[in-house]
Amino acid sequence: MAGAAIAENLEHIRARIARAAGKAGRDPADVTLVAVSKTVGVEPIRKAIEAGVTTFGESYIQEARAKIPQIAAPVRWDFIGHLQRNKVRHAVGLFEMIHSVDSLPLAREINLAAGKRGKKARVLIEANVSGETTKSGIDPEVTDSLLRELISLPHLSVEGLMTMPPYSDDPEHSRPHFRRLRHLKDALNERFRPVLHLKELSMGMSSDFAVAIEEGATIVRIGTAIFGERS
Repeated sequence: MAGAAIAENLEHIRARIARAAGKAGRDPADVTLVAVSKTVGVEPIRKAIEAGVTTFGESYIQEARAKIPQIAAPVRWDFIGHLQRNKVRHAVGLFEMIHSVDSLPLAREINLAAGKRGKKARVLIEANVSGETTKSGIDPEVTDSLLRELISLPHLSVEGLMTMPPYSDDPEHSRPHFRRLRHLKDALNERFRPVLHLKELSMGMSSDFAVAIEEGATIVRIGTAIFGERS
């Protein structure tokens, strides 16, 4: 996709973010746009950077390892896909935040890899609020017990929750799932106060990000609406 089209798409998306935030009485600056760049080439990513994007999301470690070193700009990279434990070492080295922690063994691997690098890995817990068996993420009912384990890991900073609702052509179908994740975050913050405060809600994609923002999203993951359909 041409740079002008990417810039135009981003202008439209930012306007929609502002409208959705305003509708909810929120500051649009409190919403981080993650441009989902998986399977997107280096040149479109550079065009997005020129248009003001500062955060990108990747889902495949091998692709990210090849691509990220080619981008000289000081942008943030987040890992938003399902992370295999044997790829954790690379993920911790490449990414600012990992959105998809869904088990204690995975969290322990991330903690170990971060410790070896002398850093704290920023992570989100992926919760399967829809109950779909094909989706990754933990049962919301056990989030409490997982979080109790995670806060004891010294090289992990648990910053919030992430979810992916069932796909639908109607963004309103996603609203109950987004609301459920926000309620889960609020309940966990009440339970773990003052030891921990979860700030981030990573939810909403190209088809439903406006609804997600209305329901409290602080991070939206948008790919197709920026870069077009993947070939």
